[in-house]
Amino acid sequence: MHASSPFGPLGSPRELEHFARLQARLPAISRAYRAGEAMHTSVVVPSISVDQDELAKIDGSAFYEERLLFTLIRLRNPLSRVIYVTSQPIHGEILEYYLQHLPGIPLSRARNRLMVVCLYDASPRPLTTKILERPRVMERMRRFIGDPARAYLTCYNSTVLERRLAVELGIPLHALDPELLWMGTKSGARRVFAEAGVDFAMGANGVRTRDDVVGALELLGQERPGLRKAVVKLNDSFAGEGNAVFRFPHPLPDDPTDRLLALSRALDDLEWPGGRENLGSFLGKLASMGGVVEEWIEGDEKESPSVQLRVHPDRTLEVVSTHDQVLGGSTGQVYLGCRFPADERYRAPILAAGQAIGRVLARHGVLGRFGIDFVVTRQPDGSWKAWAIEINLRMGGTTPPFMALEFLGGGRLDPGSGLYLAADGKPKYYYATDNLKSPAYRGLLPEDLLDLMVEYGIHFKQLSLNGVLFFMIGALSQYGKLGITSIGDSAEGAEALYETTVDILDRTVGATQDTFGRPRSLFEPDVPRMV
Repeated sequence: MHASSPFGPLGSPRELEHFARLQARLPAISRAYRAGEAMHTSVVVPSISVDQDELAKIDGSAFYEERLLFTLIRLRNPLSRVIYVTSQPIHGEILEYYLQHLPGIPLSRARNRLMVVCLYDASPRPLTTKILERPRVMERMRRFIGDPARAYLTCYNSTVLERRLAVELGIPLHALDPELLWMGTKSGARRVFAEAGVDFAMGANGVRTRDDVVGALELLGQERPGLRKAVVKLNDSFAGEGNAVFRFPHPLPDDPTDRLLALSRALDDLEWPGGRENLGSFLGKLASMGGVVEEWIEGDEKESPSVQLRVHPDRTLEVVSTHDQVLGGSTGQVYLGCRFPADERYRAPILAAGQAIGRVLARHGVLGRFGIDFVVTRQPDGSWKAWAIEINLRMGGTTPPFMALEFLGGGRLDPGSGLYLAADGKPKYYYATDNLKSPAYRGLLPEDLLDLMVEYGIHFKQLSLNGVLFFMIGALSQYGKLGITSIGDSAEGAEALYETTVDILDRTVGATQDTFGRPRSLFEPDVPRMV
């Protein structure tokens, strides 16, 4: 943190007073830029300001700063300017790849309204911290911003760091006040669900010790006889990486003391996704941040959809999208990708529950984008029941692919049906992941990927509004990992295009397994070019 800041330490009365004055400007700025009536500057800081130990569990997390490059859609408005800040350089061809998709805007004109700031600092700390340590960088940003009354700050997630950066730059933060972050913790979300009157998993909030966990498990066992599994979640984890699965010993002893002892012993066998956690470390994090214990919701037919919403500065609530999440990992809780939109069989009930939760959040003053995760199970009468599971008060894994659709489709979401209608009035579907990876992809440069797009015809085609858009391309060479959004005229078409694209990548680099780990023959016929 820059020591000579006139606002004193983080969270000082002077900072909070100035922040409140800046936030009061946001509704007028929002109305002007949404109507395209005035020049404005969007400052995009894709800092993942979360527990860095939890973030380190994700391969290539440093390149997640590229996921918000879809915010360059704002340059489609000729009155807009964008500052985009990163820790490490973005390859020039990656930037051009995004800018060339802006409809009707010459690339050079868009580039002139874009300021890319690289800090050349790969240390494992939040990007916002790095900016705050560099007063000269902030001064250059202020000069590009010009009139601060026509600028705002966009971030991946809002914390006290982003609040301080907004104050230092003299512009409002287009995200929630960090004082409201408690509603996005696992414990806080359960309180919000109760206030909204929606169904959610039985469990206990605010657990911090091993004894707390054992006590909560005993109560669950009594309330749900025969329950096989429960989940212990860290309050501030994400992407399922802070969730541990507990398996109940059966039969549980009748004697209360013996029962507690059996549950405590079974806690030694907690399961984590990825195998990068241990009980001692997990309990240490639980003590510092708290967590919850919840029943594992069972069902012969069970899915994990989500709803994304947005509260505008005028406090209106907007449905952004619905998704079916693709989950994996050893415990089946790690976010791998998504399908848009969520299945029509249960889209209506999760939309209704999502809006009820969104209204509570808006009442409390939440601002910006957020997502709500659900579990749905099919009931004996054929209907689907939805349980709210988590609130993510930030942009998430489903944000970049939907931004891609907005970036390219030029349409809107129909709130009644939950379908996205492109500029031509036709509904669009996609299959997306930010976790497409293979050891065989390592060494591929952005230029190689762009060449393959053209060679095999898998690039996005503006005429049909179908095709593939890649993101997080910078992680490809080192980690063999990238993101992909495959857009089609049907759910089946989008997924088929995704599978074809992955097949092209695998065969081109000579992968001996497909992305599901199945053996692949290197002597099978070449993949045909797509037209």
